[in-house]
Amino acid sequence: MHEAVKQTIAKALSECLALQPDERFLVITDKFRRSIGVEFFEVAAEMGAEAVMVEIIPTGGHGMEPPAPVAELWKEFNVFVAPTTFSLTHTMARDNACENGARGATLPGITEEILARALNVDYLEMAKLTHQLCQLLNHGRKVKLITPAGTDLTFSIGDREAEPDTGLYTEPGQFGNLPAGEAYIAPIEETAEGIMVVDGAMAGEGEIDQPIIIEIKKGLAVSFKGGSSAENLRERLSQHPQEAAMLAEFGIGTNPAARISQVVLEDEKVLGTVHLALGNNLHFGGNIDVPVHLDGILKSPTFWIDEKLVMENGIFKI
Repeated sequence: MHEAVKQTIAKALSECLALQPDERFLVITDKFRRSIGVEFFEVAAEMGAEAVMVEIIPTGGHGMEPPAPVAELWKEFNVFVAPTTFSLTHTMARDNACENGARGATLPGITEEILARALNVDYLEMAKLTHQLCQLLNHGRKVKLITPAGTDLTFSIGDREAEPDTGLYTEPGQFGNLPAGEAYIAPIEETAEGIMVVDGAMAGEGEIDQPIIIEIKKGLAVSFKGGSSAENLRERLSQHPQEAAMLAEFGIGTNPAARISQVVLEDEKVLGTVHLALGNNLHFGGNIDVPVHLDGILKSPTFWIDEKLVMENGIFKI
């Protein structure tokens, strides 16, 4: 195991997850992330945890459920990590495990390079900024967002609560991503109006061939322009109920070590970016229940929460 990777995993297990000797520790992985799963398993075992690793067939899409026996097994563990190809974050299996007291992190699309770089941050400082943004969202009612690429979008957040993804998941039921670093909230369904231009990255797409221009009316994406990446997104969404094209999430990146790598797990954490997702938001305060959740990254954003300017061209003003 590369020493830098091993040290970062040890930091994550001890600092982020507070893994204790004799705790039951579960790794859920697949053939494409097997080597990283093994690394987590071995470090956890060295720390004295009761470590178990389960390999699943890749689910085929972000937000799709793992096999039912794995979902049941998941509930029996104190701590978990899920380095998988497709995200298990927005699933009932993860939700039920956390309801049962499990704490842990999902790492969809993780690579050793991202692991060694983007997990090596000052978590307390990152948590401070993330919580500050959540407070602004929690006290706000409306967001206006623009970008140099052409985004011009407004939506209501009502009295919904923002979620802090700080990387510190030390209490029963807590979870998030590793790498971490975002404040996110579910916009009120059917309130978003305007244009969303994805110019950073799009979940599941790899490198986009040109910016994806999405027109949104009453919360629903009604048109996609911008080359093959736009057509691919439209096609993927067409395989699901219409609600899959609803605006589901507004997120703000807070990780200073993250960079756009075409792996959405890291992309959405980049400091100075925001992301908007279409699809499922049932597990963080929304009402959209579909088996897909697709994040698009927007660069150099300017946005207001109510009348307060929070970010201008990717620079915080708070």
